[in-house]
Amino acid sequence: MIYWQLFSTFFEVGAFTFGGGYAMLPLIQQKVQAHHWISTEDLVNFIAVSESTPGPFAVNISTYIGQMIGGMAGALCATLGVILPAFVIILLVARCFCAFQRSRIVRGTMAGLNPAVVGMIAASLYSIGRQVLFPHGLAIASGDVVQLFCALCILGAMLALMKKGVHPILIICMSAVGGVVFGFALHLPV
Repeated sequence: MIYWQLFSTFFEVGAFTFGGGYAMLPLIQQKVQAHHWISTEDLVNFIAVSESTPGPFAVNISTYIGQMIGGMAGALCATLGVILPAFVIILLVARCFCAFQRSRIVRGTMAGLNPAVVGMIAASLYSIGRQVLFPHGLAIASGDVVQLFCALCILGAMLALMKKGVHPILIICMSAVGGVVFGFALHLPV
């Protein structure tokens, strides 16, 4: 039963999300929390791990969630569910795209999907960012520097990415090292 739920849930995510992994975040968050599979905090952690490991984001996060819920078989079901729609769709698109690429309808559809994808990414950025920076609301305790550290890391990463020549892998590595050092400095639980 759980394997079918994992497959069908991630199949729906893969079938009804356009724009790649980040655009999938709102739907993944909604579905995973509706099933009560993992907490928001675990989802944020899975997003971080999915981003810092090789491979497509959607495959990584579906594999992690599937493995946590149903072991190796769960990981296989969730991963297959998320990639199968894209696989079938890309086969159909590749077969038909050459014939329709100059169509005004196809070009209009693509132009209409682009802002929707950006909006979905912005919505997930807001939702996840709120959970990371303000898990207990806007009231920040005077001794609580974790939110300040996270905000400074985000700002630093954004500035470094906007400056040409800074490689994203360097930012990921520096963030991981900074998080470990910060965690040890504050004696956060492992």
